[in-house]
Amino acid sequence: MPDPRVRRRARERALQFLFGLGFTGCVWEDALPGFWEMNPARPAVRRYAERLIRGVCNHLPQLDAEIAVALDNWVMDRVGHVERAVLRIALYEMLHVPDVPPSVAINEAIEVVKQYGNDDAPRFVNGVLDRLRKALQTASHPAPGTDS
Repeated sequence: MPDPRVRRRARERALQFLFGLGFTGCVWEDALPGFWEMNPARPAVRRYAERLIRGVCNHLPQLDAEIAVALDNWVMDRVGHVERAVLRIALYEMLHVPDVPPSVAINEAIEVVKQYGNDDAPRFVNGVLDRLRKALQTASHPAPGTDS
């Protein structure tokens, strides 16, 4: 069983990297070594953070499309950089990390955004991720008599 503290720290590092990447426009693979030079981390933290970073960057169009649908009366450009990165990380975990239940991904996202986002961010992130969780449940378990 993975250490929850390691994963929390890895999520924070992934957030820091993705946040900075949003401003630099650098290619993520090129920027990652410099990030680790400036922000050393334990190997376990680094491994999981890199898994999240790689996953978010490689699935960005899909993640953003799904988040955009869940943004009730919002557009992606209005979402703050911290909140956007947290949503991407959590949705990536919900879709692609089988040992992270959606409820854990959501709770972790809320805890991380409490530390790095503004006062309204936890409620906003919770609402968006809850809509995404419900959409994923509906997609994976269609109603009887419907095509899957």
